[in-house]
Amino acid sequence: MAFLFGRNRQRSAQDIVRSSKDLLQKLAKEETPLPKTEEDLSRTLTLMKVTLQGTPELEATPDAVYQLVNSVLAESLLPILVDNIHRLPFEARKDTQTIISNVFRFRNPGSTSPEPDALKEVLRRQPEIIIALCNGYDRRESASPCGGILKEALKWDAVAAVILYDEPADPSGKTIDIYNDVDVTKPSTGQGIFWKFFPWIDKSSFEVSADAFDCFRLLLTKHKQLVSQYNATLIQSDSYVTKRQSLKLLGEILLDRQFYEVMTRYVDRGDNLKLVMYQLKDDRRMVQYEAFHVFKIFAANPNKSYEVQKFLIMNKQRLLKFLPKFLEERTEDEQFCDEKAWLVKAIGNLPDSTSALRAPEVGKQAGGVSVQGQQQVSSAQVRS
Repeated sequence: MAFLFGRNRQRSAQDIVRSSKDLLQKLAKEETPLPKTEEDLSRTLTLMKVTLQGTPELEATPDAVYQLVNSVLAESLLPILVDNIHRLPFEARKDTQTIISNVFRFRNPGSTSPEPDALKEVLRRQPEIIIALCNGYDRRESASPCGGILKEALKWDAVAAVILYDEPADPSGKTIDIYNDVDVTKPSTGQGIFWKFFPWIDKSSFEVSADAFDCFRLLLTKHKQLVSQYNATLIQSDSYVTKRQSLKLLGEILLDRQFYEVMTRYVDRGDNLKLVMYQLKDDRRMVQYEAFHVFKIFAANPNKSYEVQKFLIMNKQRLLKFLPKFLEERTEDEQFCDEKAWLVKAIGNLPDSTSALRAPEVGKQAGGVSVQGQQQVSSAQVRS
């Protein structure tokens, strides 16, 4: 590998990696894994794990770690390791998680790269490894180890960007350079790996769903700038499924106490309110319904920012005319009817003019939600 140079690889490290690769290829061809193949592979994986992180009795040496990481990347072991992780015995899957996580953490001595050197090399040359790790949620056996690797790697913006901006493969077969080729302004097709998190969260077993949601939560909370750019694309998508799912998940996230900081920032922004209110007028009923459950969070916030208050007051009369007839056919949905009646009352209690509003001081952030406010917002529970 280009980024690791200047030292001779130890033959033992290269032999371990090549042996592991051969055994993985053999395992993939066996309809029913042979015990000997599993045992031999488990043994080599354990040896790799010990080399990378040591044991309580034996400390890992920097040179041995370097040699092994170099061999893993040079021999392209990671793709086949990720693709076959679901075929491995339980303990071998855990060892594989440890191996890949340690490789992703590796830095050359004196490196000043924002990301660890090995991870940066993977992202430049084989970003599809990150996609393959996400696809680990397709199977119960691979969900936990792949999810564990992803959740640690997601501390880096570049890893989040691979997931957020992934699109169907280029017909030419060209691998996208995540550092140079991504156009964050280009609308999403809704076909990338990010979209698979919706069915993984909604339709998988409890264990897979919980792990996938934890990973999705990290995408939202650790990379606010990336997600804020992407969020507008999601909600404004021309795809019915994309728009509806995005609004539904947004409403659920904003009412989740674990996303308190995200919620307070989101409901403070007037442009977010405008975007959500625009969806109330969508010609598709379920999009309107999901947008309603986000809009009510803005209205329930007792500490609205100046720009949110101003926009609501400016549209007060329009809202009071619009809301009573909004989805009026949902007469059997008692919770929706109660919430809509409360919302009409809350909007009606707003001042008739913005003249009474107090503009925020220059340099001072307006809005925010107090503890009491959080309780009031949280009481507007999303329907089951």
